[in-house]
Amino acid sequence: MTKLVIIESTGKIKKISQILSGSDWTVMASKGHVRQLAHDGEDNLGFDIVGNRVNCRYQLTDSKAKRTVAELKKAVRAAEIVYLATDPDREGETISWHLAQILNLKNSRRISFDEISQKAITNAIANSRDIDMNLVEAGLARACFDKCVGFKGSPLLWAQNIGAKSMGRVQSAVLHLVCELEREIVNFKPVVYFSVFVDYAEGFRAFYCGRNASPTNEEDNSNCSESKRIFQQEEAANLVRVATSAQHSLVKLERTKVAKKPPPPFTTSTLQQAAEPLLGLSPERTMQLAQTLYEQGYITYMRTDSVNLSEDFCTAARNWLTSKDPRNIPDKVTKHRNNKNAQEGHEAIRPTNIELPSSRLKTLVEADAFNLYVMIWKRSLASQCRSAEIDKTIVVSQCEETFWQAKGQTVSFLGYARYWHDLSAELKLPNLAEGQILNPDNAQFEKKQTSPPSRLIESKLTKVMETKGIGRPSTYSSLIGILKTRNYIRLSKKKLCPTDLGIQVDIFMQKFFPELIDADYTARMNAALDEIAAGELNWQSYLSNWYHSYFAPAIARARQQLPNFTSPKAQGKVSATEHICPVCKKPLERYDYIKDGENKIMLRCSDPQAKKRADHKQAVYYLTKLNKLWSPKFGELGSDFKTPSNVKSLPSKPIKKAQIVKKCDRITGKRAIIRRKK
Repeated sequence: MTKLVIIESTGKIKKISQILSGSDWTVMASKGHVRQLAHDGEDNLGFDIVGNRVNCRYQLTDSKAKRTVAELKKAVRAAEIVYLATDPDREGETISWHLAQILNLKNSRRISFDEISQKAITNAIANSRDIDMNLVEAGLARACFDKCVGFKGSPLLWAQNIGAKSMGRVQSAVLHLVCELEREIVNFKPVVYFSVFVDYAEGFRAFYCGRNASPTNEEDNSNCSESKRIFQQEEAANLVRVATSAQHSLVKLERTKVAKKPPPPFTTSTLQQAAEPLLGLSPERTMQLAQTLYEQGYITYMRTDSVNLSEDFCTAARNWLTSKDPRNIPDKVTKHRNNKNAQEGHEAIRPTNIELPSSRLKTLVEADAFNLYVMIWKRSLASQCRSAEIDKTIVVSQCEETFWQAKGQTVSFLGYARYWHDLSAELKLPNLAEGQILNPDNAQFEKKQTSPPSRLIESKLTKVMETKGIGRPSTYSSLIGILKTRNYIRLSKKKLCPTDLGIQVDIFMQKFFPELIDADYTARMNAALDEIAAGELNWQSYLSNWYHSYFAPAIARARQQLPNFTSPKAQGKVSATEHICPVCKKPLERYDYIKDGENKIMLRCSDPQAKKRADHKQAVYYLTKLNKLWSPKFGELGSDFKTPSNVKSLPSKPIKKAQIVKKCDRITGKRAIIRRKK
């Protein structure tokens, strides 16, 4: 009997064909999606909403899909049974349904597996099933939602003529997260405070933690690196005087043994969050490497939000520990709790064979893939180990009515941390006893100030998306990639910041579609898709109600208000200078502004009317690498300029008098020819 297995990616064909050996098996790939909503009807949506019904029309994605479908139809005619083995998630289920429809399959079965191994595929075939229409309907609903927002909303954005390419149901919510954080950073006003400490001759440092009573909470000194914040320098100085003039005694000594549980195995988002700081891999690169490792059979499916592990792996991990590290075997198999928003039923990301020698794998995959595999291996094994045991010590001393606190921590048993080290640096306190008189050696205060929130690296943004319920494991990295491709966000010193275009798009969305950029609203829509996938909600009724009650009225309002809307530009800070405009001899003003997430400075004419005239367009001075003020037309301003520490000079050089410059696009982005007489 001839059997045809249709998978998604061509990268898995070789491995699966080796497992399903024999002339009666054929393995082919759909190469992703072969069908999509048609580009017809109102706004080219490809579907109509009539009452509570949604009538969808579909077309092949492109010419490559047309060739693929022709090859699959030929193979289907020669097969007695077809197994649809697309990826084990909602998107994979939807692709299987499209294949069944377009290939007109009469005798097909759906199979899914989390790993490409003999046992997993054999079990999948033995437990084949019908296509899960609940999952399919959730996929169809998502496609309609996304196309409706993109195709109906984006033309309104194009009308602004700012260079924006699209708005999206989820991408706009992610962009808003980046823009809101940037506004917090720009508007942040630092607060000066003082941290007070005393160094004891006994060999440790204690920080001020309060007055009148021994502290009962650790909120103000949780990081052991500063005291309770003091906001008046006089008060801080007085604490130092008290600490140096009065007797200190140890009033509290608390020693506790704390067990730190092992971390769960990787999900898609936690894998990305670990790979960026530890291996220097972007989320997009991480997913590319994980896809390769999965297709080659080395790890389980890499798009998951579950921390579950199979019984087989848990047994294999305990067997490995029995032979290699018996002290690290817990009394019972460790189980980890899933996130409340987890939707998938398959496993966490783990190695398929814990016994695979690393020396062998290193010769079979590229270096980055090998390092990612080792990280997955360590995290998976660590999740099945014993807890780490930490000895914590808290010392509280008293000086008159002030109390001072020191904390120490040492690790008495590494446990899981032998494989996944996430413990803080050890700080050992000397042997002390309650009631002991302490000898202050030094007391000081340090002036500090609060810091603005930090921009996010890509993997941290995926964590925020996961926490807020925006997107799904399969879309985290692609959403960030879309925003970068659209030039809505960019990397600045490896951290994400919005571009000027991205900020303008976000302002547009705040004005006309504030619900679509609200994280809670987006999360509720994703939760509704989960309900559809669980068979608890009718997708056509939900989509039609959303369209008629919210989106169509929002589109109508936007079209009505759009003629009177002008996207505001970001405003910078203006201050006076002693320099003179080379054209009209009026004072030049200094303009501090932010462009694409970077602080910048220019000098321009202070006359608001003159700035509009053509003869003033090049009367603008920028910063060079040498901290000189320089204009493409008028050259150096003449005096040095001290650049603030948060401003990056432009990568340009001063023009010599006899020099002819044919380009200055590094400065203005435009072509220009500037001729100077010798």
